[in-house]
Amino acid sequence: MLPADKEIITNIIGNNHNSTDVTRLKADKLEIFVNDYLKEDLNKYDKQLQIKNNELLEYIQLKNMIETIKNDLFNDDNNSFKTKMNIGGNFFMQAKVPKTDKILVNVGLNHYVEFTMDEGLKFIEMKVNILNKQIDIIREESIKTKANIKLALMCIGEQRKLN
Repeated sequence: MLPADKEIITNIIGNNHNSTDVTRLKADKLEIFVNDYLKEDLNKYDKQLQIKNNELLEYIQLKNMIETIKNDLFNDDNNSFKTKMNIGGNFFMQAKVPKTDKILVNVGLNHYVEFTMDEGLKFIEMKVNILNKQIDIIREESIKTKANIKLALMCIGEQRKLN
């Protein structure tokens, strides 16, 4: 509690029951609530949304890569391709992938599962659907928090306008 709030409360509890002091106290408390809690919640939702969107982007890129490999390379007889591999520090080296019938997919917590191309696509579709639902939930919570902030700021404005 701020020292100014203690002074106002002391005045209210004492013989002064001035309604403007009560209104100012309510507005100050509401402003503290908005700044300390609602805006922090909004920042948390934004960070969660950013993490989920990045994860979704990675799965979509993986899906596109699998579809490219599946369409372009299964038509070839040798069933292999050349690529560049990042070996760290953005240094790349040429690599040859001899077999493209199976892939390893990170399913979470750095655990990899070997899938065929079709199984990998099914897993990715399922994961993309789950991530989209999670993103929708986070967005809804963010919208609710923004609405609460706007409502609280409108109340603060109305209370201060009455003074």
